[in-house]
Amino acid sequence: MKNDITRREALALGVSAAALAATGASAQTASAIKAADVPAPKLAIEKGASLRMLRPVRFVQADEDVFRANAAKFSKETGVEVKVDFVGWEDISQQTAVTSNSGAGPDIIIGFSDAPHIYIDKLVEMTDVADYLGKRYGGWQALAQKYGKRNKSDAWIGLPFGATAGPLIYRKSVLQSVGFDKVPEDHAGILDLCRKLQKAGKPAGFALGNAKGDGNGFANWALWSHNASLLDEEGNIVINSKETIAALNWVKELYPTFIAGTPSWNDVSNNRAYSSQEISLTANGVSLYFSLKNDPATRAIAEDSEHQLLPKGLAKISPMAGLTLNAMLFKHSPYPNAAKAFLQFMLEKDQYEPWLNANSGYWSQPLAAYADAAVWSSDPKVKIFKNTMNSTYYDGYKGPISTATGAVSADYVLIQMCAAVATGASTPEAAAAEAEQRAKRYFRRQGRG
Repeated sequence: MKNDITRREALALGVSAAALAATGASAQTASAIKAADVPAPKLAIEKGASLRMLRPVRFVQADEDVFRANAAKFSKETGVEVKVDFVGWEDISQQTAVTSNSGAGPDIIIGFSDAPHIYIDKLVEMTDVADYLGKRYGGWQALAQKYGKRNKSDAWIGLPFGATAGPLIYRKSVLQSVGFDKVPEDHAGILDLCRKLQKAGKPAGFALGNAKGDGNGFANWALWSHNASLLDEEGNIVINSKETIAALNWVKELYPTFIAGTPSWNDVSNNRAYSSQEISLTANGVSLYFSLKNDPATRAIAEDSEHQLLPKGLAKISPMAGLTLNAMLFKHSPYPNAAKAFLQFMLEKDQYEPWLNANSGYWSQPLAAYADAAVWSSDPKVKIFKNTMNSTYYDGYKGPISTATGAVSADYVLIQMCAAVATGASTPEAAAAEAEQRAKRYFRRQGRG
């Protein structure tokens, strides 16, 4: 196999300069990634195969550039045409549901996190590819195993490509101006800081709208940091608890310190507010930092920004899951071997390492060996994202992942519970009871299935 895309090929594919650098020969020869010599699964690619893939839109331009370049490389080496469509984050779940229900459409969809558990009956198992990649690249990280495997099984129903974390990002100088060197780890301290930021005219802002990454991320942090959870270990619904009520009361106190409009925020709203200096504290992936750093007009904001793991509150570790890219292969695909071969190719070192580096830390690796990629030593402010997929927190925590837990997340049950209390539309007790009833409906439906 040819290891490198030529400059002419890359330019023909419209690859950016940064992406081109990441796919260059020098990046490969300097690689510290170790790959074990293990036999790959024998995948006889079907005659006349062509593939269509759907995946979430990039937040870092080089993500798309290198991803497309790698797909083109696969087509050149195998003769299998691959068409990749990028769609909005809020649209991917809906389009996956349509594909699943109709039994037609893309062969492969890269959805988020627990998506394979929602559509488990419609998917081709990919244990052969996952086992091979795990043995070759030092094993799969904890979060990848949680989202990739069928519950209580070693059967892989998804192939995780990476996860993005949403730690805190804040303006160092602004925090110092109100008497803080960093964000406190306790709830009372966070509230105190946010009140002072608001008084100084540089408030915090966290998404309370139907935002797949930021909204769900904020709701999970509020709950998990109070030791609340949707389920217990056995899968019983325990969202209507004293811990949840405590979390909601805290959100109710915190909300008045936010910039106006957060109940309608989507996944780009806090980026815009932070970039325009309307807020000085939020939670976000690394894309925000790099967009600031790479624009001369906002570089000073990037230099004044710091990342911090989400405060623990009452939890033992930072309660932060990673929003995970998770590839699904649908049974309606006439070319399952070609699809598996493509996914395996994309996760092999020659393709995956340049893609990981080009993402500048936005996605962190699902396979342990890629922790040695150059990106993690490229900028000290990025290193915090390196171990995202080591997290023991996940959507549906603490219970088993299932169709129902996926539906609770996709239908924004928890963030809507938080938003209802924050805006005064509901009391904490009523909102927790409603979330419990909504969750129970999904679990009853699953039971009938």
